[in-house]
Amino acid sequence: MGTGTAPPAAGTLAHQLIAAHLVEGAALPGEEIGLRVDQTLTQDATGTLVMQELEALGVDRVRTDLGVSYVDHNILQTDRRNAEDHLFLRSAARRFGLWYSGPGNGVSHPLHMQRFGVPGRSLAGADSHTCAAGALGMLAIGVGGLDVALAMAGHPLRLRMPRIVGIRLTGVPPPWVGAKDVVLELLRRHGVKGAVGRILEYHGPGLAALTAMDRHVIANMGAELGATASVFPADEAVRAFLRSVGREEDFTELTAEPDARYDLTEEVDLSGLEPLIARPSSPDDVVPVREAAAEPVSQAVVGSSANPGLRDIAVVAALVHGRQVAPGVSLDINPTSRGVLLDLTRMGATADLVAAGARIHQAGCLGCIGMGQAPATGRNSLRTVPRNFRGRSGTAEDAVWLCSPETAAVSALTGRITDPREWAAETGTRHPEPALPDPAATVATLEEPLPPDVARTVRPERGPGISGLPELDPLPDTLEGPVLLTAGDNVSTDDISPAGAAALPLRSDIPALAAFTFTRIDPGYPRRAAETPGPHFVVGGDNYGQGSSREHAAITPRHLGLRAVLATSFARIHRQNLANFGILPLTFDDPGDRDRIAVGDRLRLEGLHGSLAPGAGAVLRVHNITRGEHYTVHHGLSARQCAAVLAGGVIPALARRTRPVEAHSPARE
Repeated sequence: MGTGTAPPAAGTLAHQLIAAHLVEGAALPGEEIGLRVDQTLTQDATGTLVMQELEALGVDRVRTDLGVSYVDHNILQTDRRNAEDHLFLRSAARRFGLWYSGPGNGVSHPLHMQRFGVPGRSLAGADSHTCAAGALGMLAIGVGGLDVALAMAGHPLRLRMPRIVGIRLTGVPPPWVGAKDVVLELLRRHGVKGAVGRILEYHGPGLAALTAMDRHVIANMGAELGATASVFPADEAVRAFLRSVGREEDFTELTAEPDARYDLTEEVDLSGLEPLIARPSSPDDVVPVREAAAEPVSQAVVGSSANPGLRDIAVVAALVHGRQVAPGVSLDINPTSRGVLLDLTRMGATADLVAAGARIHQAGCLGCIGMGQAPATGRNSLRTVPRNFRGRSGTAEDAVWLCSPETAAVSALTGRITDPREWAAETGTRHPEPALPDPAATVATLEEPLPPDVARTVRPERGPGISGLPELDPLPDTLEGPVLLTAGDNVSTDDISPAGAAALPLRSDIPALAAFTFTRIDPGYPRRAAETPGPHFVVGGDNYGQGSSREHAAITPRHLGLRAVLATSFARIHRQNLANFGILPLTFDDPGDRDRIAVGDRLRLEGLHGSLAPGAGAVLRVHNITRGEHYTVHHGLSARQCAAVLAGGVIPALARRTRPVEAHSPARE
């Protein structure tokens, strides 16, 4: 990613943020660093495991400045399971000193931005879209739940120092082009792994045309590019946002230095963009809306963390005002918070939506994560959500397109994919600019942390569906077993551990959830794994483990006996999650070797204890016993990660140490 190169980066806002939080290592690209974490974010699809991990780590009270437990994913209560998870999460938040946001308050990322986002702070979240908080000038990084639990326990957040990409924005978006089109343009250029190992830092005169919530849209979908973080300056747009939510005193101006140098550079002329849309079933299969025009539409879903602003829904209400949704089209509105719903109602926008035939749902992720609004098989569903991986919607053979609220609304009115500019010309409609309430409504009923003496008396409430963490045995010196699954490129964590209303409520029950593992790729995998004694292998392709940060995609295969994954490359978060739970991530030196391995082949790795010892290097040899072949692979793990894999995972590795590593350096004092 990046159209030009420069001398080693310096003076960027990302470097300033990293320097302010660096407690271990040197901020050189590729080096492992440790960062002090100021704030943490968990949500209910990941949070129950995080709370259990806090217990396993022996945490009495979280040590970050602030932590929030949000319930925004599993909010459809069709049986006891989600309700019992909510009870557990609330009681655990009270026990460990966290804020708690219950079901119906709204999506974690925009809520966190509104209530707790502060320029200059660091945020680690057990959700890949945590990077959205970079819209406020925060260093916000999505990681696996165990890494968040470790941050809560006072450990540094450890990661490889990314390269910094400076994306210079110029011009002003023309009518009917919005923030979603900006990030879709980047996905069109660079694909779903274009920013792996990189921080995207936005700057330039084009920023003046983007509100803080516009920036949230772009920063949020940095996750779809594989970015470690997205960073915007804290400028007058951020000050205006914080003023609108009653927190102007939290504003601090933060910008890159005038002579800042970036590792890579990119330029986007906003004035040259047009409405874009991502075709099924990848966020980077992007084309102009005009090229997809006339495709029939069955559903349009507006909301989610990728288009969470009041403006994003209010503009839809303005477009459908006095009109009717086309016959056979379901226009579904996911308000992103109670405050957004209240402001829409005060504006009269809720009435406009209902009168036009829209369906109003509760505030939460819902359609984005496949918890409701599943489309009919093969029928086109236009969504403003960040991802359209096959089956993520809850329908196995879905056809989900990603687009802006304007494209979704206009297409819902016409019944076919429609370039909003052409519709506007035909109907004589000007692009609406709704007048938004200022100040914005803040009605989320968040519960504050209990005082320490009271919190210690609380015992987390465990329903029958909340299992314990799996036993994590050490890695043997010789690892031998069959290959139970081979997969292609861009396998997502949705492919490994599915979202949707069938699987998501089982997030707290690892044995039950394990029955869904890899079933979108191979329905027979869980049965074969259960019937296979000892360890086994999985072989993948490029960008293995893209998408969600859910560590269940490491835990359930580990529960079924997976001990090593061989792939041509790994997505950042999933690679770390594998190591966290004692699964060895190995990368082929020759990508062509992947195609030489078949399901049923028996592989052997020998001398692992020596190969993963400090100073041993990163190269290993895999013996394919079935075919009589050898393949050279490398692990690319730090010494710390190697120790964790050898111990069976981070938690058993920490249990072996006499005392934990502390993140609180003198710099914090």
